Amino acid sequence: MRLKSIELSGFKSFAKKTELKFDSSITAIVGPNGSGKSNIAEAFRFVLGEQSMKSMRGRRGEDLIWNGSPAMGRAGRASVRLVLDNADRVLNLDFDEVQFERVVHRDGSNDYLLNGSTVRLRDIAELLAHAGIGSSGHHIISQGEADRILSASPRDRREMIEDALGLTAYLYKREDAERKLEKAQENMREVEALRRELAPHLKFLSGQVKKIEEGEKLREELANAYVEYLKREKLYLVETKEALAADESSPSKERHDIENRIQKLRDGLASKAKSDESAHELVRLEKEGSITRGQREELTREIGRLEGELIARESIAKRSEGATIPAKKAAAFAEEIAAALEEAKEFDLQALQKTVASLVHRVREFARSILHSEGGEDTESLGELKERKQKLEKELHDIQSQEERNRRSVSNLREDIESKKDASRQAERELFSAMARRSELESILAGIATRKEALARDEERFKEELREGGVLIGRGILGYESFELERGKVQTKESILEDRSQQEVRRRKLERLKIRLEEADTLGGAEVLKEHHETRERDEFLGRELSDLQTSAESLRALIAELTETLEGRFAQGIETITLQFSEFFKLMFGGGEAKLYIVKEHRVRRQASSEAEYEEGEEDGEDDAELEEGVEISVNLPHKRVKGLHMLSGGERALTSIALIFAMSQVNPPPFLILDETDAALDEANSRRYGDMIETLARKSQLILITHNRETMSRAGILYGITMGSEGVSKLLSVRFEEALSVAK
Repeated sequence: MRLKSIELSGFKSFAKKTELKFDSSITAIVGPNGSGKSNIAEAFRFVLGEQSMKSMRGRRGEDLIWNGSPAMGRAGRASVRLVLDNADRVLNLDFDEVQFERVVHRDGSNDYLLNGSTVRLRDIAELLAHAGIGSSGHHIISQGEADRILSASPRDRREMIEDALGLTAYLYKREDAERKLEKAQENMREVEALRRELAPHLKFLSGQVKKIEEGEKLREELANAYVEYLKREKLYLVETKEALAADESSPSKERHDIENRIQKLRDGLASKAKSDESAHELVRLEKEGSITRGQREELTREIGRLEGELIARESIAKRSEGATIPAKKAAAFAEEIAAALEEAKEFDLQALQKTVASLVHRVREFARSILHSEGGEDTESLGELKERKQKLEKELHDIQSQEERNRRSVSNLREDIESKKDASRQAERELFSAMARRSELESILAGIATRKEALARDEERFKEELREGGVLIGRGILGYESFELERGKVQTKESILEDRSQQEVRRRKLERLKIRLEEADTLGGAEVLKEHHETRERDEFLGRELSDLQTSAESLRALIAELTETLEGRFAQGIETITLQFSEFFKLMFGGGEAKLYIVKEHRVRRQASSEAEYEEGEEDGEDDAELEEGVEISVNLPHKRVKGLHMLSGGERALTSIALIFAMSQVNPPPFLILDETDAALDEANSRRYGDMIETLARKSQLILITHNRETMSRAGILYGITMGSEGVSKLLSVRFEEALSVAK
């Protein structure tokens, strides 16, 4: 890559467009003091991205723009364009010629252009870093700055050498990786914070989901319990209905036959002994007893129904007032009623005993039903029901008394008739026998009727359970009929013959499962599951993001470590090479002696101590406040002098030492061009010749732009540019022939 030209327009003293072409390996720029020669070196700094106004002898960007003169107005902007030959593709651009341009405006804003396209400063810096042109400016040594590398701190000196060694590209990569790592770590902290915020809510939702899942298990358990219960209940209802029909068939037929026989016997007795008052009385008493018995049975059933309704309504009324009746207490109350009715068996006829037994069964069934009753009528009619029950109980008592009197009358009349020895005695006996048998059959049929009523209630409860199960579980419950009891081992008869208390246990289990399921359903299952799913997905996404960030951070750490290792290796190797070159140039400049570079490590304090005492105290117990960093120190040993430190060198000796080091750095990794601004000002004639020899050596690897007053230096240049300043205060470029250069420089 070769420097072709630089063009200045409105930059400092170059008010008009001025172009310098560099067709020679050594170009010298000469001119009197104050003519603006150094502005050309500063133009190079400017266009290559220098941000320090101090390095360009200004305080603001506006100071770099032509500020006007009495003869020429000030400019609105300043621009510098640098043209490089890129035929060898040193710059990573597919162009044979690359133009860098920088424009500064009066408001201090800057524009950077690459081949006419606006780019970022960073883009230009990274592109130039690959060509060995870094930001430290080691390839541009301005007037008075030759000593900068000697007076710089070890750390700053290291940066200059890194720049000279072409390690800037690696430094950019490492800095970029460190920024990315810092950003990744920041993102990791944000993601971890988000996950910490989500964790309590996710834990809460997981608990809710667990309850919902338990509810689903409850639903499944309820479904299994339901189908077995419904299957058994259905079998019981069918078998019981068939059994009742079979049990009722024979007594009904026999009763019908006895009714016909009794009618015939009555007709015979009526025709044989119409005047027999006993027969007439027997018929009357029998008829009256039949009517009384029917009334008693009806009243008994009605009282049983009212008692059940009263218990249910009282339970509902208490629940509506906020006082829940325990199921066990209600059942115990029903058992007390049943026990009281049990005692009535001892004072009743056979038919009454069966009726009371039926009533006991009904009361017990009602006690069980109130355990899961969910509703009822208003409690406003409780008083009327109680009054009606008391009235019916009184009527029942009266009818029972009347029935007892009728029974005694019939018994007495029977004894009276049996004492008679007339011809009708046999017929009467047959009539009494038929009537007794009819009473037995009526009792049997009454018991069957009671069982049918109980069966009807069981059927109604079965239908209600089926409807409720459909609501809780769904239409799938209708498949209960295909359920096989105990894997088909239990036959229908066996399932019917089991104690009904077992089925009641199953029903109570159903009620408990229903209550637990209702509690689980109050959680709002669908919404909770949806929110839990979304929250879990969010947490898993953040987990994946965190994992990706951790992987990226590890990759970046590995890259930083690799770049650091590469930098350290190349830097150490470069120091060795520069030291060799530095020693040779130093011996050449001083006619002997020794000079070398070596790496040092020093502590860099992160916080400023408020006093020297505090700083010294912090050195002992505050390792966390400082970190080690590497720098470069210079050791020199002049010939024929006992001078071994830089601070002991004279001004001229420092100039020669700095020139030797700069040239050594340039030899190791030659930059495309090197600009030296009056670095030879302090040299005597003998050293000027040595300086000229080193320049010619450097020119074999880099283009040199020399700003000088030294005649020896001018003699080594292939092209001389003369800068002068007229009365307008504007720097002008003059075409000066070589033989005229000496007179222009004076």
